[in-house]
Amino acid sequence: MPDEKFEFTASRWTRGNLLFPVRIEVSRERVARIKPRLVGANEESIPISKVASVNITTGLLWAEIRIDSSGGSNPILSHGHRKADARRIRDLIERFQSGT
Repeated sequence: MPDEKFEFTASRWTRGNLLFPVRIEVSRERVARIKPRLVGANEESIPISKVASVNITTGLLWAEIRIDSSGGSNPILSHGHRKADARRIRDLIERFQSGT
């Protein structure tokens, strides 16, 4: 399935996500953080082959995700995701990097 893509949306109950919650999209080619705006969106992405590490910081209810690049670009940061979603994002990235 070459067009396999998974989407994870942050909770509206967390800061900065009330009107336009952040989405993380994971596919075989890339990891993207999409922040919708009133007009358009801001999108950051890292190719799967360039992901160096995934750091998950969990709180009482929500998790923060930091995806670092081996290319030296800025990391992808996102907060307000469910803990299970954060772990699933990490697992998908590892699975796609291993090629399975």
